[in-house]
Amino acid sequence: MTRTVPAPGARSSVARSLVARSLVARLLAARPLAAWSLAAVTVVAVPAGTARAGGRLDLAGTVPLALWLGLLLLAGRQRPLLVLLLSLQAVLVFRTSGLTELGWVWPASAAYAVLAADDRPGRPGLPWAVGLGAAQLAFAVGWETTAGGVGARAAIGSLGVEALWLALLLAAAAAHRNRLRWRSELEQRVLRAEQEREAQAGRRIAEARLEMARELHDVVGHTLTVVGLQLRVATEALGDSPEDARAALATAQQVRTEAVRDLRSLVDVLRTPGRTPVEPAAGAAEVAALVERTRSARLDVRLETTGDLAALPAPASLAVHRVVQEALTNTVRHAGASRAEVSVRCADGQVEVTVLDDGVASAVSAAASDGGSPSSGHGIRGMGERVAALGGEFAAGPRGAGQGGGWLVRAVIPVPGFRA
Repeated sequence: MTRTVPAPGARSSVARSLVARSLVARLLAARPLAAWSLAAVTVVAVPAGTARAGGRLDLAGTVPLALWLGLLLLAGRQRPLLVLLLSLQAVLVFRTSGLTELGWVWPASAAYAVLAADDRPGRPGLPWAVGLGAAQLAFAVGWETTAGGVGARAAIGSLGVEALWLALLLAAAAAHRNRLRWRSELEQRVLRAEQEREAQAGRRIAEARLEMARELHDVVGHTLTVVGLQLRVATEALGDSPEDARAALATAQQVRTEAVRDLRSLVDVLRTPGRTPVEPAAGAAEVAALVERTRSARLDVRLETTGDLAALPAPASLAVHRVVQEALTNTVRHAGASRAEVSVRCADGQVEVTVLDDGVASAVSAAASDGGSPSSGHGIRGMGERVAALGGEFAAGPRGAGQGGGWLVRAVIPVPGFRA
């Protein structure tokens, strides 16, 4: 059985459309059956209520009033205030002209309820319903005491039931409106939570892709560079110094083995979501081996360290190794340098890494630009991203001619609580 799951964007679109609908649209426009039901109840209830109270039923009074009130509910679904005003006008006309004998408020009950349940922005329905109801009752009292010949006390007493009915009706409509408003707010919270989950998922995916891109770039780029360098050494030494050639080939094989291990770890993570990747063997303590593999007859690499590199926390240790790795890779591939100096200093609360070569800085700069080698450009960005993720500072660029020239990479990584 195949289950179709809507895309995150589709879920957000559906939730957003639900929130955008106004409450009165849900009550009437979005559900025409509700409008027809209210109209039908009004058409039946007005004559039935009149007959129940002993009033006069005829085709010139109660029946056309009921039909007119029902027609207004159908025709004015989007304008409840106008519907109530026209309904009250009809009731007043029919009552004051003697066409009907009973009811000032209750014939327009449905119009009152619809307006009281409307709380669209800038069009509050409940205050209008309360105000119009009070005005209608006041007019009814005045009419009964003057034209009807009824005393004020008797008129107020006779209209008390309708006033109570109006209060109960408006209270029920307000409760229904508050319930719809609560549902709307709940849907908004659900929508915001869904959007936040989608945003967090997107950020996690982007961060994971970026981390994997950095690892792939560093592992593959460095491996190809070192293997190529050692193969070149082996080729040049094969005739004169077989031992050197054999050592170079062994180094290339070792680098290849480490790279395969790291790549398999990344592939396992991609194939099995949620799996924790195997920690790479690379770390600050392996910087010496890294420098040794990069050193050749054409490139003299010197290393200076201060502090206990093996005691660095894993994230900072890996970042130190990757910065040195990528900086030396760029030196070998782009700078044409004959000498490079690597320095790793662990002081209280931070570790500082510098890699300086005497190569052609303009060549490295061109390779790192957007128009140059994509791998080198990604490598420098990757170093900066690694250091920034740990709250550190990173800089890479040419040294001035007065400082001896060359290319300098410097990273300072904070390690809170670390003591060298």
